Amino acid sequence: MAPKKAPELESKPRSCWDVYSTARHRNAMDTLADDYLAFLTACKTERETVRYAAALAARNGFVEDLTGKAGFRVMRGKTILLARRGKRPLSEGFRLVGAHCDTPRIDLKQHPLFEEVQVGLAKTHYYGGIRKHQWLARPLALHGVIALKNGKVVEIALGEDPKDPVFTIGDLLPHLAQKQAEQKLSEAFDAEKLSIVMGHEPAPAEKKDEENGKGRVKKRLLSLLHQRYGIVEDDFYSAELQAVPAGPARSVGLDSSILGGYGHDDRICCYAALSALMAAKTPEHAQIVILWDKEEIGSDGSTGAKSRFFEYCLEDLVDAWQPKAKARNVLMAGKALSSDVHAAIDPDYQDVHERLNASLFGYGPTFCKFTGHRGKYMANDAHAEYVAWMRKVLDDAGVPWQMAELGRVDQGGGGTVAKHLAEYGMDIIDFGPPILSMHSPFELASKADLYATKLAFEAFLKS
Repeated sequence: MAPKKAPELESKPRSCWDVYSTARHRNAMDTLADDYLAFLTACKTERETVRYAAALAARNGFVEDLTGKAGFRVMRGKTILLARRGKRPLSEGFRLVGAHCDTPRIDLKQHPLFEEVQVGLAKTHYYGGIRKHQWLARPLALHGVIALKNGKVVEIALGEDPKDPVFTIGDLLPHLAQKQAEQKLSEAFDAEKLSIVMGHEPAPAEKKDEENGKGRVKKRLLSLLHQRYGIVEDDFYSAELQAVPAGPARSVGLDSSILGGYGHDDRICCYAALSALMAAKTPEHAQIVILWDKEEIGSDGSTGAKSRFFEYCLEDLVDAWQPKAKARNVLMAGKALSSDVHAAIDPDYQDVHERLNASLFGYGPTFCKFTGHRGKYMANDAHAEYVAWMRKVLDDAGVPWQMAELGRVDQGGGGTVAKHLAEYGMDIIDFGPPILSMHSPFELASKADLYATKLAFEAFLKS
């Protein structure tokens, strides 16, 4: 009888590049990365992401109904739940991966258009946790919808095609920025001055005595918008328009090992969860993937994780799959991942992290036992038993993973949807790949971490 292998006494994180070093894994990793970059380029709003998810589900046999074996439901075009029936009864629990498809951005106000010194501008109100200066003097695209009184909804995606114009927010030239340079960063950039440059050419003059051409640039903009989209200024009142970074997601670095683009937080988890769900068929337990809206501003509203959408969907699943079960017992038996990204150690700003409990780029998806801020306020704190169960799931599947906190104690913090799902009594923990430059217009993710995250979600959904 062979002697037992001695246990590994010291914790040793594993690099995804070492674990997935074979040609088979590298080819699969490259294919996944290429497909993900295409997804990230195409899906820059929550509506676009949900539309992508619904189309992917339909191609893989899901129907827009929750009574069959595999179905999905969309809420207001911004949140989607996908579910696949398992071999075991629903009362024995489910496996749920929840991510969010909204991303920090610049929203247009409801009365946006105005003109100053012969420049046409649009007023904005930023959404989520941005660093304002990162959005200045860069190409922006406009995405979103304009709902008309006749019931028609006009889709907008302007600034992505090379033939399209782009937009931008102007920045102050350094020659005149001495006062601004002496201000605190939090005070130097006024949110009311994040106005988007929309145009400059005036409409033809109608009166010779028109004062300095005032109002003609705005009039020209309204004329162009009406020609292109059939809208008038009042239609902005029922519009949802977002200014997002223009252009495609790209590979970064000489080795193309890094994925750069807008919206890794949290569309990398959306994509990994969808990919895993399509691959993890014939499960033991029911599988659920939810892509939520509004996480970046507190998960409020009818499309956020605080809403009753998930609860209503689960009640319908119980009615269809196990009518005699009680929804509350199903919820209590559930196991879930709040799949949100984590902050990787920034090589230039290592001092904001506590090195022993920090996340390394390329070392796999990261467990975050609790989020919140300072004394763990407003956080879900995962139970030890569930953490141990998850460790075994991933170790048995050979997936590298790590565990970290979000920065040094008292340095800052953050929140996710985990605490809202925990209210139902299910086991849940935060889990997602580490990201550099999070919440910036060009975030960075490791290609290897994306691959490991997708395999981790597969292992969890099949567990």
